[in-house]
Amino acid sequence: MDPLYPAAVTLLTLLFYLVVTMNCGRNRAKHKIAAPAITGNEAYERTYRVQMNTLEHMAFFLPSMWLYAWSVSAAWAAGIGAVWIIGRIVFALAYYRDPTKRAPGMFITFAAQIVLFIGALIGVGGMLIA
Repeated sequence: MDPLYPAAVTLLTLLFYLVVTMNCGRNRAKHKIAAPAITGNEAYERTYRVQMNTLEHMAFFLPSMWLYAWSVSAAWAAGIGAVWIIGRIVFALAYYRDPTKRAPGMFITFAAQIVLFIGALIGVGGMLIA
C-alpha cells in the first residue's frame, strides 16, 4: 500500500476541520457567546453544529478510509475520501445558510463513509478468513 494519497486526504480533512473550527470561534467572538455557552445566537449555533457534526463523522470516516486503504486500495480510498470532503463542504455551506438544506451534503458524506466501511469490512474480513 502506498499511503501517500490517503495521507493527503487525511491532511485535507484536518485542514477542513481547522477551517470550520476557526469559523466557529470567529462566530463565538462576533456574537459574544461566552464559554462554556453553546447557545444564544442562531448563526453561531449553526457554525458550532457544523464543527461538531464534522468531528463526529471524522471519528468514523478516518479509520474506515485507512482500513480500506490498507485492505483494498489506497488510491480508491483516497478518491472516496475526497468525495467525503466534498460532501462535508456541501453540508457546511448549506447548513450555514439554512440547516433544512443540509441533506445533499449529508448524503454524500454518509455514502462515502459507508462505502469505505463496507469495503474495509470485506477487505479485512477476507484477510481474516484467508
